[in-house]
Amino acid sequence: MENLPFFISIIFIITAITTVLIFYKAAHRSVVVAVVLSAWLIAQFLISKSGFYTDNSSTPPHFLLAIVPPFILIAAILISPAGRRFADGLNIKTLTILHTIRIPVEIVLLFLFIHKAVPKAMTFDGRNFDILSGLTAPLLYYLVFIKKQVGYKWLLVWNLICLALLLNIVAIAILSAPLPFQQLSFDQPNRAILYFPFIWLPSCIVPIVFFSHLVAIRYTILHKQENLNIITQNAV
Repeated sequence: MENLPFFISIIFIITAITTVLIFYKAAHRSVVVAVVLSAWLIAQFLISKSGFYTDNSSTPPHFLLAIVPPFILIAAILISPAGRRFADGLNIKTLTILHTIRIPVEIVLLFLFIHKAVPKAMTFDGRNFDILSGLTAPLLYYLVFIKKQVGYKWLLVWNLICLALLLNIVAIAILSAPLPFQQLSFDQPNRAILYFPFIWLPSCIVPIVFFSHLVAIRYTILHKQENLNIITQNAV
């Protein structure tokens, strides 16, 4: 993007790649995961560099190509038996730590706001409280998995709250983007996500974070059910 300091892009690229690497680790270094995520990042790089996403005259908007496929894949994973086995096999501890990447994301969004590339509403100085998820992730990890001072109930509650915070900023980001359905921030729209490398936020980082929450929520519910089954069997 024009007039944007280079260091902002570098920080974000490192953040996006780190997100992918942490998820790759959570997937037990699956080759398939590595290939799919790498191919998707490269594809989004090439598409965004061509200016495809900045053309807002089409209906439906070109931007949907960045956000719809990942969520279709997530739905397919959670619906299919093989997909659910994959999700259940992910390392829940690593997925919890993954949410710390939301801290640098929020810092980048603040820099983008200062340089008039996103609206104030998308920062933690506005209506975006998603940084709380990143700040509390290490604490939750420590209390649940290291010290074991709190149970999986708190892991479930935390994931539900952080999922709500994620959906909040996603809604703000989409409604603030210069697209046909824009409803917010007309004076300083969310232009950044239409350009590389920031296209990786809605096309890669957000889907991974979203999926990580769903996997954790499913994990805690299944874990609770297993405990209930054990208690019932013992009672019998």
